[in-house]
Amino acid sequence: MLTVNLDKKDGIVILEPNGALTKSDFESAAKAIDPFIEKLGKLNGIIIHVKSFPGWDSFAALITHLKFIKDHHQKVTHIAFVTDSPIGNIAEKLGNHFVEAEVKDFSFNELEQAHNWVLGHASE
Repeated sequence: MLTVNLDKKDGIVILEPNGALTKSDFESAAKAIDPFIEKLGKLNGIIIHVKSFPGWDSFAALITHLKFIKDHHQKVTHIAFVTDSPIGNIAEKLGNHFVEAEVKDFSFNELEQAHNWVLGHASE
């Protein structure tokens, strides 16, 4: 399950996976996020907040995740990985080469710092 919290005031989405990610998780996330992007043109940031990365429940879920990234990376200015998983550091290094958003890694307990980092760049 993927909890999607859209902060419309700040233009930030917090994604909190709880268990292996499914195809429907990304479809639901897109349904929650896309109307906001269509209205304002972008998101200031996506924050992925998870203690350790849960993986995907199927190959279809992985493909849907990659499609979600492809469809949204040009409409998001910042992505913060707030996790104690090594995937956050890897994602920061790879993300800065493959997505237009600026990507940064934070420790799991630094959710507020990640939020402030995104807001500090919101006017860009």
